Amino acid sequence: MAQCEVCGNDYDMSFEVHAQGKVHVFDSFECAIQLMAPICEHCGVRIVGHGVEADRRWYCCAHCARQEGANAIVDRVGMSV
Repeated sequence: MAQCEVCGNDYDMSFEVHAQGKVHVFDSFECAIQLMAPICEHCGVRIVGHGVEADRRWYCCAHCARQEGANAIVDRVGMSV
């Protein structure tokens, strides 16, 4: 068993996430998201999906990026691909 580094739970089905040269141990995706998901610079939501990066800042969507002055961002929602 391994102890979750977020909640401290000692769980027999814990898992490791290898990212940026570090190994993290979690007991649930919820804990992994709490520690690893970036936070939108505009609205503060945890970015679980793709998100948008502009000027080394992360946003949950193009709307939030534009609200912070990133005008070159294009939201593909509704566009035919």
